[in-house]
Amino acid sequence: MTRRDALRSSALGFGWLALADLLAAADPPPRDPLAPRPPHFTPKAKRVIFLFMHGGPSQVDTFDHKPRLAADDGKPLPFPLPRVVSSATGSLLKSPFAFRQHGQSGAWASELFPHIAARADDLCFIKSMHGSNSRHGGALLELHTGSDTFVRPSMGSWVTYGLGTEGRDLPGFVSICPTLTHGGVNNYSSAFLPAAYQATPLGNAGTPAGRAAVPFVRGTTPPAQQRLEIDLLADLERQRTTAPDAAAEGRIQSFETAFRMQAAAPLAQDLSKETAETHRLYGIDEPATENFGRQCLMARRFAEAGVRFVQCTHSYKWDQHENLKRDHTTNAREVDKPVAGLLADLKRRGLLADTLVIWGGEFGRTPVAQGKDGRDHNPHGFTMFLAGGGVKAGHSHGATDDYGYFAVENKVHVHDLHATMLHLLGLDHTRLTYRHAGRDFRLTDVHGEVVREVLA
Repeated sequence: MTRRDALRSSALGFGWLALADLLAAADPPPRDPLAPRPPHFTPKAKRVIFLFMHGGPSQVDTFDHKPRLAADDGKPLPFPLPRVVSSATGSLLKSPFAFRQHGQSGAWASELFPHIAARADDLCFIKSMHGSNSRHGGALLELHTGSDTFVRPSMGSWVTYGLGTEGRDLPGFVSICPTLTHGGVNNYSSAFLPAAYQATPLGNAGTPAGRAAVPFVRGTTPPAQQRLEIDLLADLERQRTTAPDAAAEGRIQSFETAFRMQAAAPLAQDLSKETAETHRLYGIDEPATENFGRQCLMARRFAEAGVRFVQCTHSYKWDQHENLKRDHTTNAREVDKPVAGLLADLKRRGLLADTLVIWGGEFGRTPVAQGKDGRDHNPHGFTMFLAGGGVKAGHSHGATDDYGYFAVENKVHVHDLHATMLHLLGLDHTRLTYRHAGRDFRLTDVHGEVVREVLA
């Protein structure tokens, strides 16, 4: 082949690639993007509730019992620190909290979580989690979107893109009191996916859960007139251009969702319909647990109403660079009873079997001290737990080293967690793709393996 032939072939080849991408971009979006869609295979879970502990709970003070750390308290770390650390760190620091085993599974838990520990036989611990970023912003984005460097769709957006939603009168993805920092809206945005897949936020991190609600949900215009107005707007928007317009379609769908929500959202948000016993179960009757208890109860009500992905955020409280004992005690008290109450309530209503509950933060903490009584960021080894939705109950997977610094056994990266979540929902993470800017994207990018050892 001559150089001229090679250039001609290459030019045509590149031109064909560009044309193919333009034609793909010109495919009209679905008229109802949130309509339920079949999974790739039979799922174990139908929905997800993600309980996000913003700041990074310490694994060695919560669920990763390390007797060697206690024995060597005050000694230097006997192996090199990781190449990237947030700041200078000191000697080994034992946990100030007592650990013991719980349930038939014998799962270890510290005294911080008596209520969650009582449900140990419902839980599946992953004690070998690791991520790629030691900073809150990058770590939050990686956990929520799969990328710590680029704006990508959040995992809730990917789930609703893949499956749609069962509750046609509510959004497919709801985030209760989401964080405003460390990526902010990017942690629950749909990025380049159609706008219908972005989360609907209820309040934010600065909003008490009692006031976290869809704003202005009750319209003053009669429904029949609203229907005519929305239809007219849609017709005008679609007549404005002959080419498909994803942004315009997203606006139309947001109007449609808002129209349907007027009756359903106030009912889902109204916790007064619940019994006094249920309020006590979630700790809504106690000042320390009232705020997160409301989030968890709302999550159950939204999940029960058909919302596909619900996130509750205990926002930005777990970053104990100092005052570890005092602040971890306060934080755990605020979430322990509500989380246990949510698990118990889902189970007694028959929802836990097909609801995947995920608990955890963006990373863990170092087993060495920072300052007098704090711990630094540690993405190299930390703990999360799952419940329901097809995971092994009463199971612990993976392990960190003797001090709890590095994941060393059956390591699970954040990408693997995402692949496993999608698998439980009946989605093959390698097939759940969206074409954008000339390439196919997915939540796990080119990474991720399903952690089959945690599957029931």
